[in-house]
Amino acid sequence: MELSILIAKITAVICLSASLGGFFSRDYYRRLADDLYKNAALTYMMGFMAVIVGFLIVHYHNLWGKDWTVLVTIIGWLSLIKGIFIIVLPKFIQRLSESFLTKKILKIYPYVTLFLGLLFGYFGFVRGSV
Repeated sequence: MELSILIAKITAVICLSASLGGFFSRDYYRRLADDLYKNAALTYMMGFMAVIVGFLIVHYHNLWGKDWTVLVTIIGWLSLIKGIFIIVLPKFIQRLSESFLTKKILKIYPYVTLFLGLLFGYFGFVRGSV
């Protein structure tokens, strides 16, 4: 359970930071997404890092219980799969990402990451300290 709480805390901080960035710097996030796939080395490193993070979570936290900790496992598997796809099929992931990075999605993004940040923050910082 301690590992679940730690990963929930890390995820909360990342999601809340991304949410605030999305609210206050929407244009920057749009440029970031555009520039990301123009740099092959950066794209590869992004995939490499996603594989490492995903693999570590899956290896140490592959728990499929009926409580909130399954969310941590799902995050790990999604990260691992995403990283593999970025390394193996970078152009496909680029096209897929471009379809998601519309103005409408960029308006919704901060709210989704805010929700996820608050959810993981609750489980990591509030419920985890009880």
